[in-house]
Amino acid sequence: MKEQNNIAIFGGAFNPPLNSHFSIAQQVLNQYEGIEKVIFVPVNSKYEKQGLIENKHRYQMLKLVTDKNPNFEVSDIDMHQNRSLYTIEVLEQMQKQFPKKQLWFLMGSDNLKELFTWNRAEELISNYKILVMERDDDKIENIIEQNPLLKAHQQNIEKLEQSIRSNYRSSFIREQIKNNKSVRYLLPDEVYEYIIENKLYKCF
Repeated sequence: MKEQNNIAIFGGAFNPPLNSHFSIAQQVLNQYEGIEKVIFVPVNSKYEKQGLIENKHRYQMLKLVTDKNPNFEVSDIDMHQNRSLYTIEVLEQMQKQFPKKQLWFLMGSDNLKELFTWNRAEELISNYKILVMERDDDKIENIIEQNPLLKAHQQNIEKLEQSIRSNYRSSFIREQIKNNKSVRYLLPDEVYEYIIENKLYKCF
């Protein structure tokens, strides 16, 4: 068995977390024996995103699921800040927690296209592994070829093979709930029950 010395960081709004989020995380573990766990890092509610509910709810929904999988964790590292951290800042703080581990940052190909515009982008792609999920009709090879920064550091970019694809986004789920439609089989049961119990997403 390959030595496990890597951790995958999965950032996002998780507003709410979907079955597909956890399926992707499990696929990462299945595909890469060297990755010992996936840490979900929900963004701070101060992040400028429409319809983003309170930190405590998104954190708790993730925790209800991750607590049942020894290879999943959730971190509130961004939620304790007085602003939403840049990705490079999250990774630097996580690296301090795991100084002997190689961190992989999980992102979609839509974000890969914009990575060169991110804060301290070159440090990010130089110091950390980028694990990319292809979305829609994207081809990661083409995205890399068209961007000098990505091309210069392509050895740090890896494509998640056979990644889980879903047409459902969290925004769709929120819209369905607002319109009193059932989303039961699109979410983990724990998340679904938490949303019902706390009457979340009824209006946004």
